[in-house]
Amino acid sequence: METLVICKSIHHGNTEAVGKSIAKVIEADLREPERTDVEEVREKDLVGFGSGIYHGSFHESIFDFIEKLPEVEGKKAFIFSTSGLPKIPIFHDFEDELKEKLTDKGFEVIGSFSCRGWDTYISVFDFFGGIHKGRPNEGDLEEAKKFAKKIS
Repeated sequence: METLVICKSIHHGNTEAVGKSIAKVIEADLREPERTDVEEVREKDLVGFGSGIYHGSFHESIFDFIEKLPEVEGKKAFIFSTSGLPKIPIFHDFEDELKEKLTDKGFEVIGSFSCRGWDTYISVFDFFGGIHKGRPNEGDLEEAKKFAKKIS
């Protein structure tokens, strides 16, 4: 199976660590959206899209990349993220918008993974050194690997 993982990790490398763990298990290349040719996606059977969560949403570069993608057929995708705060489905399920964009392009979204990440992005938490320092930890990365095994 031809695979690719597209990841944007900005502040502390949280999401990159998760992306590397997943990519290793599914034997995929890990790339930033800005360094990925949209035509390359046509060659892949499975594509992962991940970033940290910023103000309740995935990084804009992930959405920009998806916007440039041609419509696909028979392609599968998965989503992964790290965030300081958990998703709360009734109030803000931050995956919904990304799932919708991928589905609109023709992808079948087969799963998602999310874990806590060290967050100093929100200034209130920065005063205390952020929240979830040390995350993702080894346990989080093991869960990411288990997720990867399920989707491959």
